[in-house]
Amino acid sequence: MEREGVSEQLQPLLVELTDLALIAKQAHWNMTGPLFRPLHLQLDEVTDDVRGWADQVAERLVTLGVPADGRVETVARNTPFSTFEAGFVADEKVLSAILERLDLVIDRTRERIERLESIDRTSQDLLVAVAAGLEKHRWMLAAQRA
Repeated sequence: MEREGVSEQLQPLLVELTDLALIAKQAHWNMTGPLFRPLHLQLDEVTDDVRGWADQVAERLVTLGVPADGRVETVARNTPFSTFEAGFVADEKVLSAILERLDLVIDRTRERIERLESIDRTSQDLLVAVAAGLEKHRWMLAAQRA
């Protein structure tokens, strides 16, 4: 197993998941509109699952002898996401923003799954589970669209 190659796949995912959890919680707190209640509840579920996956990714890095870096400054510097709108945000905007971010993480995770196939199957399996969970949340959120 190539430790550096695995780290190159897992560390960026840790950043993405950490930021996604923060954004989902921010949206959860500040959303307004007729979809507030169902999205409020769904965003709590997304946040909980994403935090759990981030923890698993970080623990995999450390298991491989690589330090996991989920510090605020690391996440802010390396996130692929645009800034989430400040203040109260309409439910439709929240839905679009979260779906956009989920799509990005899902696409990048699928690419990482491919790269990990010849490097580390255990890490690959972890990412397969993460992608499946993200895809389920994406489906459930997209179903809220009229």
